[in-house]
Amino acid sequence: MHYKTVWISDLHLGTRGCDALGLLDFLRQTDFENLYLVGDVVDIWHLKKDHYWPQTHNDVVQKILRKARKGANVVVIPGNHDEFCRNFLGNYGNVSIQTQALYITISGQRLLVLHGHEFDTVAKHARWLAYLGDAGYSFLLKANGPLNALRRRFGLNYWSLSAYAKSKVKNAVKFISQFETAVVQYAQMYAADGVICGHIHTPAVKQIRGVAYFNVGDWVESNTALVEHLDGRMELVHWRSSPSADEISFPLDAADQSELLVAKPELAS
Repeated sequence: MHYKTVWISDLHLGTRGCDALGLLDFLRQTDFENLYLVGDVVDIWHLKKDHYWPQTHNDVVQKILRKARKGANVVVIPGNHDEFCRNFLGNYGNVSIQTQALYITISGQRLLVLHGHEFDTVAKHARWLAYLGDAGYSFLLKANGPLNALRRRFGLNYWSLSAYAKSKVKNAVKFISQFETAVVQYAQMYAADGVICGHIHTPAVKQIRGVAYFNVGDWVESNTALVEHLDGRMELVHWRSSPSADEISFPLDAADQSELLVAKPELAS
């Protein structure tokens, strides 16, 4: 598949939960003119306590750099787990490191691109609590492995315990709603038509207060990427095993208040 632009976020390279193989499969089967890495590409938090870096994680980095060498523009926007990259803002060949970016779509829409941790009060003002929450989330991610191994024995599809827990815990749902609202309000300050972010590992395509909200998800549990087709369509691709995707087209209207599901054929392996 060839796209104008691809956005991926929360790869968390350096952790055991990162689906590097799935990400490599996605990168090998797609071509693009622009690639935005929307934060938490390398998880320094975990690397400080667990020196985990298998060859597949190195392969992901090499694949991205190879795309850049072949002409793709790669924009890296640091998140909270790789905030050290903020010390290296600037251009390095076809790779650019920025705190945020303003992207103009084929149809002329202005989309603000940022990781989103700036609007997470826990990550910003209570780092110790953020670490504690991260530890709990990591525990749920580890539980996904044996749980899904058992499910496969019974012929069942992948199911994420951590994603289910987030969707059912009242405070988590409230946090996600507040996060989305805060990000959209910030985008309005830039007179943007939409905002693209990550951080909360909750992929979404929706309209909030007249602003298009895209959360590109992650490569730990959802395996999603936001893409702009050559005809200007914006699509949230679910890569793991789902044949569906969320799609939205500009200009937005009342029909875009909820997520739209469209059929997407399986790609050849």
